[in-house]
Amino acid sequence: MTLTSHAEDLRLGMIGLDTSHVVAFTKLLNDTKSKGHVPGGKVVAAFKGGSKDVESSWSRLEGYTTQLEKEFGVKIVPTIDELCQQVDAVLIESVDGRPHLEQARPVIKAGKPLFIDKPVAGTLRDAIEIYRLAKQNNVPVFSSSSYRFYDSLLDVKKTDVGEIRNVISYGPAHQEPHHPDLFWYGVHPTEALFTMLGAGCESVVRTTSEDTDVITGTWAGGRLGTLVALRKGPISYKVIVFGSKGTAEQKGSGDYAPLVQEIIKFFQTRIAPVSPEETIEIFAFMEAADESKRQGGKPVSVRELIKANSAR
Repeated sequence: MTLTSHAEDLRLGMIGLDTSHVVAFTKLLNDTKSKGHVPGGKVVAAFKGGSKDVESSWSRLEGYTTQLEKEFGVKIVPTIDELCQQVDAVLIESVDGRPHLEQARPVIKAGKPLFIDKPVAGTLRDAIEIYRLAKQNNVPVFSSSSYRFYDSLLDVKKTDVGEIRNVISYGPAHQEPHHPDLFWYGVHPTEALFTMLGAGCESVVRTTSEDTDVITGTWAGGRLGTLVALRKGPISYKVIVFGSKGTAEQKGSGDYAPLVQEIIKFFQTRIAPVSPEETIEIFAFMEAADESKRQGGKPVSVRELIKANSAR
């Protein structure tokens, strides 16, 4: 579909101003002269948020807030309820996934389409609850890593390798002590793995060393997906797909513009480009990796983990 013109711009609100994404996304949306400008929406209001026990949150919150106010004229409001009264759709950008559920509650109650930046929540249970509330209230919710929409990754997905048998995804997986190991940064290469294989992961096994984790998921039909999570050194992202006809290897990187385009399309159509089921499975995969580590590398059922965390 074609994105709407400026005359029809949606009024957008942001929650959580403690990540570089708030400036990058706002520049793409509000600055018509910026490279990769995305029409269709403009950030007009924001709620600061912030987490006092996460250094990468509190140390950056005031700087990004000031930048949004001075460079883009974004109005800072004291509550999420007030934010919802002034906007058509909302982006939760808080770098800390733990407050996402409580931040999402008033947005869902107000009936506003909602994009939640990675990680969708701080636990699998919270992720499931967010989507349960959204479904109950008929409010569209979408979450994704920007990596999913990189042109270089989509080029791999378009390559005809025949029947996919195995996918390897590697990338940085720096950790944050308040989140499951992969939620903080490993979510990016994990989402790339699911971009290639889709939902349907049945079990997860994790092998751990000081610097690296290797997490292998078994998908329906015997397909294998291997995540190589790297915690130290200069690290890039890459996906390699092995199929019955040949292989395809990611070349190059990407930027935020394709994700922001998808966010605007989502706000306009209320149709999420990634299903709730797949997003929940991504976070179940990552939490299953932690459970496998706790059990000394034993396989963990994704379905059973989702079931256990769905109980209210």
